[in-house]
Amino acid sequence: MQISDLQIGQVNKQIKALVDAGSFYGKKLEEAGISGITTAEDFEKLPFSEKNDLREAYPLGLMTAPEEEIVRIHSSSGTTGLPVIIPYTAKDVDDWAIMFRRCYEMAGITNRDRIQITPGYGLWTAGIGFQNGAEKLGAMVIPMGPGNTDKQLQMMMDMESTVLCSTSSYALLLAEEISKRGIKDKIHLKKGVIGSERWGEKMRQRISSELGIELYDIYGLTEIYGPGIGINCKYDTGMHYWDDYLYIEIIDPVTLKPLPDGELGEIVITTLVKEGAPLIRYRTHDLSRIIPGECPCGSPYPRLDTIMGRTDDMMKIKGVNVFPSQIEEILREFPEVSSEYQIRISHLDGKDTMRIYVETNGTVDFQKLAGRIAGTVKSRIGFTPLVKVVELGVLPRSEKKSKRVIDERYS
Repeated sequence: MQISDLQIGQVNKQIKALVDAGSFYGKKLEEAGISGITTAEDFEKLPFSEKNDLREAYPLGLMTAPEEEIVRIHSSSGTTGLPVIIPYTAKDVDDWAIMFRRCYEMAGITNRDRIQITPGYGLWTAGIGFQNGAEKLGAMVIPMGPGNTDKQLQMMMDMESTVLCSTSSYALLLAEEISKRGIKDKIHLKKGVIGSERWGEKMRQRISSELGIELYDIYGLTEIYGPGIGINCKYDTGMHYWDDYLYIEIIDPVTLKPLPDGELGEIVITTLVKEGAPLIRYRTHDLSRIIPGECPCGSPYPRLDTIMGRTDDMMKIKGVNVFPSQIEEILREFPEVSSEYQIRISHLDGKDTMRIYVETNGTVDFQKLAGRIAGTVKSRIGFTPLVKVVELGVLPRSEKKSKRVIDERYS
């Protein structure tokens, strides 16, 4: 996807705003002697922006519009260092709601639906993003927020909610509770809009079959509005993203050079019309690819593939680079194993050890299954992990995001 002339004009407006505001990126551009671009080649010479740049701008160094035009701030849910504060103008809030409404429409959700929102409200972008988009669509919102599963299920039954918005971890927890309580016949859900964490095909199939719903994978990050910048359609051939608001590149995370459509790399996003805190060439560290060609749904919006992981997810074990998604792909080949797993890495007696915990039902030989999984990891990735098979439901469930990898070497 090469940048268009229209998008180049929009980028030039963003550059002027950033330079005029004296933001960190405006200063980078001034130091590089850049006041605008005219070609795709010029665009590719623009410097990247990184999360650390945004942290160093704390608290309001990213504010590019006049303060009297800022109506709201949100903050990233990062657990380390200073938070990232993103200011929004009224237009930013409205643009985000328009993008989110498109996501609901892409999923076939209408103003006749009743949308139960379980992600958190407050500084986090999730809850309010799901709500603004639903209100823009004209649907009925049930703004539950996170936790209190008893009340979630009671409202789900009483209000006859048709759409569930949640993380995949919480959707699984709710599915298991509905099954345990024997109340599936009282649940009216038809669709789930799921975001905020990467989730595998096995987990998707479990949630979909246990709740009897269609699932839609929504994409977004706080630095770039929040959730709602992309979603898959009913053909499930990737997530359509809104290229009238965003320009997306895929780069090689090592060489930092743009990759052609179809090749896996790191997602880099430029906001085209954002006012409160525009970002140019922001490195997300999410791994995906742009899917070439047209979608069977006929939408003109380009597509990103499912998020495969993050460049900073990489674990180094016994000199071998491993991504959690590689372990997940292997586990997918074992039908006896549930969607839930946990990886623990420790350093014992001078060497690194990986333990993989997986769940299964009680009808298989735990020891033989563990041996088969360990053997497959050894043959594919090059080292032998310790595999511990546990009963279904033993691994922790989360109302937010599940922690899949626990590295005990640095704790």
